[in-house]
Amino acid sequence: MSRELTTHPFADDDHLREECGVFGIYGHPDAAALTALGLHALQHRGQEAAGIVAFDGGQFHSHRALGLVGDIFGSEDVMRRLKGPLAVGHVRYSTTGDPVMRNIQPLFIDFAFGGLALAHNGNLTNAVAIRREMVQRGSIFQSTTDTEVICHLVATSTQAKLVDRLIDAARQIEGAYSLVALSRKKLIGLRDPFGVRPLILGRLDEAWILASETCALDIIGARFVRDVEPGELVVIDEAGLRSLNPFPQQRRRPCVFEYIYFARPDSVMEGRSVYDARKRIGEELARESPAQADVVVPVPDSGVPAALGYAQESGLPFEYGIIRNHYVGRTFIEPEDRIRHLGVKLKHNANRTHIAGKRVVLVDDSIVRGTTSKKIVEMVRNAGAREVHMRVSSPPTMHSCFYGIDTPERGQLIAANHKIAEMAHLIGVDSLAYISIDGLYRAMGLSKRDPANPRFCDACFTGDYPTRLTDFQDGAHAQQLSLLAEIA
Repeated sequence: MSRELTTHPFADDDHLREECGVFGIYGHPDAAALTALGLHALQHRGQEAAGIVAFDGGQFHSHRALGLVGDIFGSEDVMRRLKGPLAVGHVRYSTTGDPVMRNIQPLFIDFAFGGLALAHNGNLTNAVAIRREMVQRGSIFQSTTDTEVICHLVATSTQAKLVDRLIDAARQIEGAYSLVALSRKKLIGLRDPFGVRPLILGRLDEAWILASETCALDIIGARFVRDVEPGELVVIDEAGLRSLNPFPQQRRRPCVFEYIYFARPDSVMEGRSVYDARKRIGEELARESPAQADVVVPVPDSGVPAALGYAQESGLPFEYGIIRNHYVGRTFIEPEDRIRHLGVKLKHNANRTHIAGKRVVLVDDSIVRGTTSKKIVEMVRNAGAREVHMRVSSPPTMHSCFYGIDTPERGQLIAANHKIAEMAHLIGVDSLAYISIDGLYRAMGLSKRDPANPRFCDACFTGDYPTRLTDFQDGAHAQQLSLLAEIA
């Protein structure tokens, strides 16, 4: 799934958003129920919609809806209909198209060679170009997701076998993708050659599992086997698992922002504990940018591990000086003028006892537009803070992401348009500092960033994109998005 075409209900929220998570299981009698649990563990990757497609040996069964996993799949009647030992599921935060039923994944297609359910995490950077060509040749699209482009490429491939058709399709697409596909006989996983988006392999008894993160294995008691390698295609069927590497080898570039913010802290990615990585980032941030202060306060929840690291390295006490309300529903974050003025207070409240009269270090994972940071700083000052110093556990977000993260255009990124001192003034802090790009790499266990071999996708900080941006060249960003909306 790729980028947003219209104003989104979360557009006033000042965090980057990962748009989806995938889960698939082969060979378990409770496949759909386990998939629902796996999706529940991946709920942080998409809170707008979810879907499951199961296969019982005779036919496919599907249920997709807007809402949270627990609400969609909490009914016994729904789960009873999702029969069979094979299932694939998806949680979605829409970054392509409106939040409507036709865009909810997994997409299911009845091909001449049989049915196929496809779930996609990532963003294709040449989907608009491919789609335009296919529409001109007579293809009819039913959704506004770039995932459907993959489906059409599979359908029009001249290869005979499904796996070969998927490979043929993948060789025509660019960008970031982790795919999980379910046919009548196979569960297939495919990760793009740079490995930008995550995909892991697990086992539960004799069943095989594919998922976006290891936390989805933990919830069902499955064991982690390994990461699906960049450019690897895994095929699971009655013969077991086989691995194919049909693409030229590239330097792996997993998204570094997964470690900073997107992944759940209890997940392990590429052999690294996400929680430990975030703490080390906080420690490095404290070494790079100390502050004369009395207390370290995280901006919850994503700033907590980095704030812990910052506090431990600096010797300052750690306090929950801001309390988050976890029960804010969509009704309260719709962009309507009559409630917009309530702003951050709907989700955060200052813990006055631990802030009043103190010099506070606020630790957050990122600053995007600066709107939320400004409101939080104002809230902390109103609670009596004597000084407010902001420390950010990522480098300045200077560039848009085209690989599956819902990022504003560059003109809306505060760090791309203002110097640090200007940003500090705009958000109202006494001082502002970000971790450096080399500091981030040190926290990830490397001495520094090597421009010749970056080791991560860090394009949102550096502008160093690992793939071509076919749909976004020559300032055509907005035009390409509107085109996709018009031809849908």
